[in-house]
Amino acid sequence: MRSLPGYHQLKATQVGQTIVVRARDGSEIVELGPSYGKWLDSNEIPQVMKDAMISVEDRRFYSHLGVDPLGMMRAVYVSVTGDKRIGATSTITQQLARNLFLNSNRSLDRKAREGILALALEMKFSKEQILELYLNKVYFGGGAYGIDSASRKFFSHPATELSTGEAAIIAGLVKAPSRYSPTADVDAAVARASVVLRLMKEQGRISPNEAAVDVSAVKLKQDKAQNSVRYFTDYVLPQLDMLLPETFEPIEVWTTLDVGMQRAATTAIKANVPKGAQGALVSLDRDGAILALVGGTDYVETNYNRAVNAMRQPGSAWKLFVYLAALEAGYTPDDRVVDTPVTIDGWSPRNSTGGFSGEIDIRTAFAYSKNTVAAQLGNEVGFGTVASMARRFGITTPISTYPSMVLGSSEVRVIDMTRAFASISSKGQSVEPYGIVKVTSADGEELYRHRPRSSSSLAPDYVVAGITDLLQTTVNTGTGRAAQIGRPVAGKTGTTNSNKDGWFLGFSSGITTGVWMGRDDAKPVGGLQGGRAPAQAFAAFMRYAVKDRPVEEFDTKVQLPEWQLEPDDEFFFGKPDDYYFIDEQGNLIEPGRPQEPGVGEMPFPVEGEGQPGRQPPAPDRRSPNGVLVPSRNSAPPAASDDFLERATGGQAQPTPVPSSTTTRNRGPRVIEIPQSGSQ
Repeated sequence: MRSLPGYHQLKATQVGQTIVVRARDGSEIVELGPSYGKWLDSNEIPQVMKDAMISVEDRRFYSHLGVDPLGMMRAVYVSVTGDKRIGATSTITQQLARNLFLNSNRSLDRKAREGILALALEMKFSKEQILELYLNKVYFGGGAYGIDSASRKFFSHPATELSTGEAAIIAGLVKAPSRYSPTADVDAAVARASVVLRLMKEQGRISPNEAAVDVSAVKLKQDKAQNSVRYFTDYVLPQLDMLLPETFEPIEVWTTLDVGMQRAATTAIKANVPKGAQGALVSLDRDGAILALVGGTDYVETNYNRAVNAMRQPGSAWKLFVYLAALEAGYTPDDRVVDTPVTIDGWSPRNSTGGFSGEIDIRTAFAYSKNTVAAQLGNEVGFGTVASMARRFGITTPISTYPSMVLGSSEVRVIDMTRAFASISSKGQSVEPYGIVKVTSADGEELYRHRPRSSSSLAPDYVVAGITDLLQTTVNTGTGRAAQIGRPVAGKTGTTNSNKDGWFLGFSSGITTGVWMGRDDAKPVGGLQGGRAPAQAFAAFMRYAVKDRPVEEFDTKVQLPEWQLEPDDEFFFGKPDDYYFIDEQGNLIEPGRPQEPGVGEMPFPVEGEGQPGRQPPAPDRRSPNGVLVPSRNSAPPAASDDFLERATGGQAQPTPVPSSTTTRNRGPRVIEIPQSGSQ
């Protein structure tokens, strides 16, 4: 008791850390942390506020010595009987001791210290002083410490003017400030306040008429400062725990947020989201800086951040990874495929229109989001390959490898999908989203600065150019036409079954933006397709976002790697100096080995022909173009026309092979689909 600070010292002590958050231009966008309001002496605090707090937190406050013996016995019993967590049995004095001197760890050791300090407080200060300290220092959520700060925050007036219903709401917040906050959940706050009023009536602190007050009629302050930008701060500020050593001094956090873009993003979502649905938007600069982040239509109504926390099916937007895998496997935008009914392991995908287009090119299949073609491509390159491609481009959520995965059945986050498209915009270089540029102390000392991570190439240039070609065509002539903004845009729509989710993701002039819309309960939304409301919201935002940036044309010139180019005939069969080739008689000749007499003799059996009793050579292999070539440790056989026809994939020629370059001429690729149960 003798070592405790004096009353005036405790009044001057403040807890918590003030954080000023600044936008990319240095302007202050929000100040977070403790807000204390005006200190109210005991005689200034409304009696109804005192009664409400005592009723709900410590009904025997005026009779115990700082520790409630009944409450302590109950706590020990609960702990001994198996529940290691100590129940909420602290008296007001114990809570004050904890807030002033201890942490919130739930342990018997801390509980004992809390009890000793509470006894010391009761011996040193009067009940009125303890209650005054408590009501001016207890935390009510939203950065508000003390009843005056809480009253101003929630009701727009000082605590000296609190009504019965308002006092009940504030008293009910102490148990769980975030859960019962009226700015986060009005219904929960009202229900909790009703409990407080009932306890006040049962304990005789208010009359039945006063207890019948309609708490739901209490007028709450519309806290506009909490809206929109708080989705962004809720995402980036928890990262400070990893970026900074533990500190309690005031700090300033300089972020990547563009205030104008954030405002435009909020407006775009609100103006285009279907009635009853929610929306989310993430916009990244070419280096991964978060320019705007909207997690819902109204932060005050619901602070659930759908931009970074919600996991939803991406629908056809997932085809980005399917076609990336196909392009990397050798396809080009001009290759021909067939839009036709298919069945893969019993699964038969349908196009959204219900019809089939027959022979089309890859570019058209992507632009019009043909499900049957995506299924064929995914089956050919392998569903595991598509999953690996998604992982490579930053998808962090679980990915299935069932055939239907090609149509976006695996749930993803908006920020992850936006990151993947940003990597395409960045010419295949990895992009890491970030929101904090630097952190400084109140006197300007730099505590942290963002250092760009070295990027890695996620896909070859020709693959990135090919997929950009497909994405641009989608906006120019395909399902994403609503996303046009008068300058080059590349993007992809996404719609799930029954219109439960709608997506549009795309980029222009170095800015990549992802938009999602849907209901939190995943119920269908009438008329919600990725090419409508999400694409319209994308366009509305991007017109503002890129207005001060130069127009950038996309690089869609597909420069194929050497192994994928259509070779000339000499390369097709190999150069005499370093590979096998076919002589004028149709014999395969080993490099560096002269043709021997009796070449007609066959040193080992070939395709059922030749001399029995000889050991077969090492397995044959194929050239990069699929041509069957004997291994180097085998002798050159005299090959029959039938063998050569199968080996080279064409008609065997008895005449010398011409050396002129052939012209690439692929026909439509009809991909064989294994039926159900086949390997």
